[in-house]
Parts: sequence; structure tokens; C-alpha cells
Amino acid sequence: MITLQELLNPPSSLTLGEILVFSFLLGVLHGATPDEHTWPITFSYAVGKYSTRGGMKAGFLFSLGFTAQRALLTTLGFLGLASFYQQYNLDGPVYIVVGLVMAVAGAYVLKGRYIHLPIDVLFGGWRHHSDRVGGVPMHELEERDVPLGMTVVHGLVAGFGFGAYASVLTFALAPRVGSLLYAPLPGLFFGLGTMAMQIIFGALFGSLMRLKRLSEEEITRIARRVAGRTLYYGGLVFAVAGLAVVALPEIDSWAIATGNPVPNLDSINIGTILVLTVVGVIGVGSMLREILRAGRAAARPSMAGSRGGRV
Repeated sequence: MITLQELLNPPSSLTLGEILVFSFLLGVLHGATPDEHTWPITFSYAVGKYSTRGGMKAGFLFSLGFTAQRALLTTLGFLGLASFYQQYNLDGPVYIVVGLVMAVAGAYVLKGRYIHLPIDVLFGGWRHHSDRVGGVPMHELEERDVPLGMTVVHGLVAGFGFGAYASVLTFALAPRVGSLLYAPLPGLFFGLGTMAMQIIFGALFGSLMRLKRLSEEEITRIARRVAGRTLYYGGLVFAVAGLAVVALPEIDSWAIATGNPVPNLDSINIGTILVLTVVGVIGVGSMLREILRAGRAAARPSMAGSRGGRV
């Protein structure tokens, strides 16, 4: 039985097979815990596909790019070329790039109409004076389908994020595989572990839109709108967080301990805040708002009919 302590501090006597088992289990933990490099992206694309199968595909494609990067990372770890992660804090630049890619994908889903995006529209406030195109409110325009191919790009970029799990994988496990030929394998198995969990979460996120009794047209419209907003606004949040970390690196070390020994659950830090903001506030908040709006719209015809029937 492998304990958490052993998993995070692997013995030096592991065989290649045991190294791969450790790598896979680390990947499972990484995918199962709220990580800012995985959850916001999987949520956005999975919700946008509004089905269990679509969500699973989103989780798979994201993890595909992520796995490729992790295989490269463990190869660098074996060759002793990954020390730049110990010398430089890349969280800020990674947040910026991830945010920009998210924003581009979100702008595509929203048909590029959100050149000027009023925050008050997102949260149900009064419409801004410039939020109309051709007489149609911007938030009522038909959104495009969510481009799942972008999830692979997201996975490649997000893979450059570095945390406790990646540190164990790169500096404790990868150097012990014994041959350059095997060097990509720990990263591959870590990615497969992450992929397993992201597929599960993708399926759950993708099925959220089916919980309410909405028409297929309503589900499609709401799902795309929520995905687009989560990607666009979430991307802006990531970019701002990245700029803040670059300007003030100490922000990245701020944390409130929770007492939980599992990485990603052991403290509340900027990564936790990003997950809660993008998935919770923007994603789930936008979803609830759109579902309520659809419910009110459906209620209006019946109310009008009942008034018309009075004498």
C-alpha cells in the first residue's frame, strides 16, 4: 500500500515499473484536486459541449496536449535540463499565456463581438450604451460552437505550469528511470493519470446543462454562452493574475494553510483563487444566470396567455 507520504517523497530504490505506478498516481491526484491549470479549461470546454460525451472528449483532448508536455518535461528532468524551474518562477508568464489563449477562444465562441465587454452585463446589470450590434444586444447574439481543438493547445501551454506534483515527477522520479529511452514515460503516465480524472470531471461538467428541463435549442445557446464567457472573462482574470505575479513575485508565495496534506488542498493561494473565480464565480454564476433568464422567458408566454383569457 503506497501512502501519501511515500508518493510525495518516493524511495530511491524504485524499479522502473514502480516509478510509472507512482507517476500515474501522482497524475490522478493532480487531476482530482482543484488545479488552476486544468479545472477552468476543462470546465469551459466541457460545459460548451453540453453532454457527457462532449465533456469527456474535452477532458481527453486537453490532457493529450498536457501529457505531451509532461513527457518532454520528464525527459528534460532526466537530462538535468529542467533546473530552470528551480531558478525562475514561471507561474506569472504561464498565467499570462494561458489567459490569452483562453480569451482568444472565448472571443471566437462569442463571435468576436465583445471588443468592449461591460462587466455589468455578465452579472445582470443595466446594458451599456455600446453593447448593441445592428440593433441586437451583444449578449443576445448567437454564439459559435466551442472549438475543442483549442483544448490541445491549452494542454500544451498549461503543462508548463509547475507545482508540487510536477516537482516530484521531474526531480525525484524522472532522473531514476535509467535510460533516456524511458525518460518520457513518467511524464506519459502522469499525463494519463491526469487524463483519467479530467475525462471524469469533463463528463460531469458537460452533463450539468442537462439537469434542467430545457429545450435542445436553449441548452445549446446557454452552453455556448457560458463557455464563451468563462473562457473570455476567465482568460482576462488569468492574464491579470499573471501580470500581478510578474510585477510582484511574492504574491505567488502568499498562502493560508488548511491543514490538509494533499497538494492543491493544503493551502488557499492564488491558484485556489483562480479556480474559484473562473469556475465558481464566472462559470457557474453565468450558468445560473442564463438558466434563470431562460426560465423567465418561458414563463412570459404562459402569463400573457392567462391574462388574455380573462374577461
